[in-house]
Amino acid sequence: MADTVSGGTLTPAEGLTLTRMGYGAMQLAGPHVFGPPKDPDEAVAVLREAVDRGITHIDTSDFYGPTVVNELIRKALSPYPADLRIVTKVGARRGSDASWLPALDPESLRSAVHDNLRNLGVDVLDVVNLRVGADEMAGEQPLSEQFGVLAELQKEGLIRHLGVSAVSAAQLTEAQAIAPVVTVQNLYNLANREDDALVERCAAENIAFAPFFPLGGFTPLQSRTLTEVAARLGASPQQVALAWLLQRSPSIVLIPGTSSRTHLCENIAAADLTLPADAIAELDAIGDAKGASQDA
Repeated sequence: MADTVSGGTLTPAEGLTLTRMGYGAMQLAGPHVFGPPKDPDEAVAVLREAVDRGITHIDTSDFYGPTVVNELIRKALSPYPADLRIVTKVGARRGSDASWLPALDPESLRSAVHDNLRNLGVDVLDVVNLRVGADEMAGEQPLSEQFGVLAELQKEGLIRHLGVSAVSAAQLTEAQAIAPVVTVQNLYNLANREDDALVERCAAENIAFAPFFPLGGFTPLQSRTLTEVAARLGASPQQVALAWLLQRSPSIVLIPGTSSRTHLCENIAAADLTLPADAIAELDAIGDAKGASQDA
């Protein structure tokens, strides 16, 4: 590695050390996370820049594209650095119209694991998250059968560690009764804090909590308070929002996505930003997405 990325690391399980500032590869696909990228060479360059800057945590899925993003990761980074950890997820598939469809039956889950193995070009997956609910909210349905399928594949040696995505606290408990859970990936950011208690639980249980849409996703965070705090600190609103997450809990690991090396470096720089107590108090007051839009 040319550099060591700021923000430190988290080790939720033996052999699994993640840089808290990671990289989410979703945006490397085409529009709506579907089809090939507009600039394949830049996509490859972004992945290599992330690793060169010291990131050892890349988030992906074979349904990004589909297959496109995993194939780009393989092209850019294989043979993989020894300390690189690739976290993928299963539980959805893409329709021909780019729609997002559930794929939680046992056959689909097994097929998805093998698709990830093949397209990433690995014999074993570092972490597989079971995506249960929709992006906007966790589901409440039982997940024992689905998580049990992944636990079986783990016993077969195809998966090292297991996680869950878009889940409730009760679903996390249900999964833990089947196999250890090392990661939770839920919607959470400066304006969407319904999972505050789950963030605290993950810290207490040494589970990595990876907020997806840390910058708001397809509807970027908009807040006058955020903009004003960022201007006062000489940073961008995006950098402040990421820094707030890193300071929110030691269990939080970030996976902001971008298809630009410039934006990648800006995101990484957020790990060097220390928010003073008065700034954190102002940002904490934003509260939730509704409050943030009213504050805009």
